[in-house]
Amino acid sequence: MKKLLLTAAFACMALANEINLYSGKGLDPKLANIFESQTGIKINIIKDKEQMAKMNAPDSKADLFMGMDVSTFAKLQNDDKFAPAKSKIIDSIVPANLKDKNNEWIGLSKRARVIVYDKKAIDPKLIQNYEDLAKPELKGKLLMRTSNVSFNRSLLASIIANDGEDKAKEWAKGTLNNLARDPKGGDREQARGVYEGIGAVGVMNSYYIITLLNSKKQSDQETAKSLGVIFPNQDGRGTHINITGIALLKSSQNKDSAIKFIEFMLSKEAQEILVSTSHEYPVNKDAKPSKEITALGKFKEDSISLNKVANELENAQKIYKELGWK
Repeated sequence: MKKLLLTAAFACMALANEINLYSGKGLDPKLANIFESQTGIKINIIKDKEQMAKMNAPDSKADLFMGMDVSTFAKLQNDDKFAPAKSKIIDSIVPANLKDKNNEWIGLSKRARVIVYDKKAIDPKLIQNYEDLAKPELKGKLLMRTSNVSFNRSLLASIIANDGEDKAKEWAKGTLNNLARDPKGGDREQARGVYEGIGAVGVMNSYYIITLLNSKKQSDQETAKSLGVIFPNQDGRGTHINITGIALLKSSQNKDSAIKFIEFMLSKEAQEILVSTSHEYPVNKDAKPSKEITALGKFKEDSISLNKVANELENAQKIYKELGWK
């Protein structure tokens, strides 16, 4: 009997020293190795097509979920998948606007939703704010992704949260009228469309500028170099910010170890490794962003709580649908 109890105890100890991270983008092996060497906690990274099904299974052994965009976290939170990650370290590092009020999801890094334009065809004074994208002067010149994409849904939700539904609907109607083509493709396709002359103005995440510059394709490099970049609303609320984040799952059997991993990912060392390849901005103010993203310049961020943005996501989708956005 004593032997069985000891075996069970050792099994529990082994389990406590192992956590399962579900991440659509994986994780830099360097981060996993440093965390394991510092804590003795092994981290298993699950990244496959069946990730969500495995994470949602009744017998799930998932401890952490890592994903992009507040809309992703809002959906899983509404499905009651998360548990609060109580930690003084998290609270001291992550600004309140970049995490859930109960720490059910936490921002690890952030990105800006910027406006890009053809430097040969557009006067940048015409498009200093998101609202300017609805100007009649841009009719037939605007390129954007579909309304179903989380990045665009979150942008409209931020406009609702800041300015109200009436102004948001006016903006969505104006941008729809200004489209150079039906919405399609990813952010890079919008940039390429500007370069190819299909349109003259596009909307994209800040890190895609660096992705194009670092591409092995000369055409992508030329595309990036041809674009002017604007961080909108600098005279007002600031540029819309979204996150890559992490959440502690209710299914976790190793919550203490999982929280240690979140705390590690917020350390200066881990933050600088994280953003060195993603070219997002760190949430830890002591960490430095990559040289490439720094070269785009400093800007004022919209400091509205992403909780408030998340609360308007459903309204944003309704507005897009009502207006006939694809």
